Amino acid sequence: MTKILLVEDDKSLSQNLSGILEGKGYTVEVCADGEEALYWLETREFAAAILDWELPGLSGVEILSRYRKGGGTIPILMLTGRKTTSDKVTGFDSGADDYLAKPFDPPELLARLRALLRRAPELRPDVLIVGDIELDTSSCTVTREGTVIKLGTKEYALLELFMRNVGRLFSAEVLIEKLWTADSELTEVSVRSHIARLRSKLEESCGGKPVPIKNVYGMGYKLEQF
Repeated sequence: MTKILLVEDDKSLSQNLSGILEGKGYTVEVCADGEEALYWLETREFAAAILDWELPGLSGVEILSRYRKGGGTIPILMLTGRKTTSDKVTGFDSGADDYLAKPFDPPELLARLRALLRRAPELRPDVLIVGDIELDTSSCTVTREGTVIKLGTKEYALLELFMRNVGRLFSAEVLIEKLWTADSELTEVSVRSHIARLRSKLEESCGGKPVPIKNVYGMGYKLEQF
């Protein structure tokens, strides 16, 4: 699952956008302060950020400039009520990848976000295949030997992460950081339960045929090629 940082101090707009993004399968971390936004960008992993221009603490332009000068590379979509050409130039020169003026239509924002994610260096193909499991990220569909498997939101997110990183070991702490928001209060036991349910659903879809999602004791979890 793709994790997005949404930086917006208008509470109503922030809640609306967060709901729309989560409804499309994104995990959304929300903050309303410029200093906090820069801290999250520098200390946590996100696939992209949606950044308001006018913020308390630091402006969106200041955040962009500092983040890019520090080596930050994720795609960033700037939201603003400023519509002049000079304002757009300032935004792009500060490090924005795209610029959307308020008010805007949510479908346009979603389309621009998808375009940014497609251009992101770390993005991989839309259809992932490992062994007999196929995951289509465009439709959020998972099949095994042709059988459609209904997964919960986090089960799907875990499977996508594992399939994009076959053989890579993830500790529970890293999984929590990548797939859950900072206020989720998740524990290692909860992560283990999510993985157990994922494994069970994948195996039940094929009459109990094993899936090599391995628990390396004391170290973490990984999906092996099969």
